[in-house]
Amino acid sequence: MKIKKHDNVIVIAGKDKSKTGKVLKAFPARNMVLVEGVNTHKKHQRATKSNSKGQIIEKPLPIHVSNVMLLEGKKRVRVGKKVIGGKNVRVSKKTGQEI
Repeated sequence: MKIKKHDNVIVIAGKDKSKTGKVLKAFPARNMVLVEGVNTHKKHQRATKSNSKGQIIEKPLPIHVSNVMLLEGKKRVRVGKKVIGGKNVRVSKKTGQEI
């Protein structure tokens, strides 16, 4: 999977198309990522103690990695891999620079 935690991404498909955010968590086994402020779901939570009230919590749900694209500055970038100094490095396909 070419998108990792703390990357800035843009959503390119679905109901949240053109929204941007930071990747909070990546799930490589499922090919999904959790992006802040994207694909949110409202969950009704019960009161846990006798003096606290119930509330509605907005919780982000994972989105498939094929529906997001990496941002480099303000532009979308496709990601490739290159071996530099014996290490695999993520590289921008557009500029050829290391990400």
